[in-house]
Amino acid sequence: MDIYREGAIEVLRLGPLGPYGNNAYVIADGAAKQSLIVDMPAEGEKILEALGDAHVQAIVATHWHPDHWGSYDLVRGTTGAPVYVHEDEVRIPPERIDARVVDGQEIVVGSARLTVVHTPGHTPGSICLRLGKVLLTGDTLFPGGPGRTQTPEDLQTVIRSIAERLLALEDDVLVWPGHGDPGTIGQARAGYQQFAAHPHRADLSGDVSWDMTE
Repeated sequence: MDIYREGAIEVLRLGPLGPYGNNAYVIADGAAKQSLIVDMPAEGEKILEALGDAHVQAIVATHWHPDHWGSYDLVRGTTGAPVYVHEDEVRIPPERIDARVVDGQEIVVGSARLTVVHTPGHTPGSICLRLGKVLLTGDTLFPGGPGRTQTPEDLQTVIRSIAERLLALEDDVLVWPGHGDPGTIGQARAGYQQFAAHPHRADLSGDVSWDMTE
């Protein structure tokens, strides 16, 4: 488990969880005893254990894919917290959503203020969440490249999201993704520049890494 601290605020990275090696995150204000959960993969009991005695203000899903919702019933049912997704997200039964968030919106957890960054491409409503020097990127950005895409158009969309919205941040901002190990914006920028320096097939999509040269 990794922990990022900023004053009274802690961000906990829990993972790998479930068959797809997901990460889940808990943002907690220990003084206010308030917290927020980001994503609900399998093994939700480990998420609940990490909460301690903090009251859960909300649950935020970075996007709709089922591996990020695997313990919805357990986590939502135990905490009673409302579930937030981006206004453009798709394929989620309306009864599982309590609120829709928008780009630039602040989500308040005690004294913490998390900023919603809309980064479409992996899915239409994919989001990242920024808190100080940590960026929770869902499946938009991994240390080795962008999230998986279904079409060349989706790949171009997610690359624009990364280049325009995320690489504008400082090099030392931590990238904490929806799967796998953390990285930094500096590493992502270097990888993107390597990728952008080479031509690529017009039909490129799927699992793409920054070191691809085709």
